[in-house]
Amino acid sequence: MGTILRTWSYQYQWLYDGISAIAALSVGGEARFRILSLQDLIIRGDTKVLDLCCGSGQATSVLVQRSQDVTGLDASPLSLERAQKNVPQAQYVEGLAEEMPFADNLFDLVHTSVAMHEMRPKQLRQILAEVYRVLKPGGIFTLVDFHRPTNPIFWPGVAIFLLLFETETAWQLLDTDLVGLLKEIGFEVKEPKLYAGGSLQVIQARKV
Repeated sequence: MGTILRTWSYQYQWLYDGISAIAALSVGGEARFRILSLQDLIIRGDTKVLDLCCGSGQATSVLVQRSQDVTGLDASPLSLERAQKNVPQAQYVEGLAEEMPFADNLFDLVHTSVAMHEMRPKQLRQILAEVYRVLKPGGIFTLVDFHRPTNPIFWPGVAIFLLLFETETAWQLLDTDLVGLLKEIGFEVKEPKLYAGGSLQVIQARKV
């Protein structure tokens, strides 16, 4: 169960941004963090991109620098209002990640940043299946999220962060085999890349 700090971080944009910036120092700063999941990907001006669970547009701001066809999806009207103000170059749609209001085989790339740890196990599986549905054949799903640290030095910092700002679903993700789930759904998955002592994972999967 997250503390009052979690509630405040969603109410106050400046606090959320500050926490994000501090957390990103573990990988060299926020600018580098935002491109971790985009490395090795070819994104052209006409690449049709979905920023899944886009929040207030932090990652969307990077995606619109690479593509002129970016859509942000989020269930929170407040977040979408902030995203529209922060990154007006993108289109925004209100909706649930597990029931996306999009046609099949629509996007070339689906991206999500530190959002899957908010989902319950059943919900997570539904979302991954929806990502597969809305991607074009050959399309890529790329994500960055928490991972069980491989370097014990990072455990105290991760544990404190999760206790203060996250809920039990974040702890559940640490024990979830995301690669296995993606393969079950039908994705072809690259070897995950780990950062910050293994506390962050980047996974890229292709719809076959």
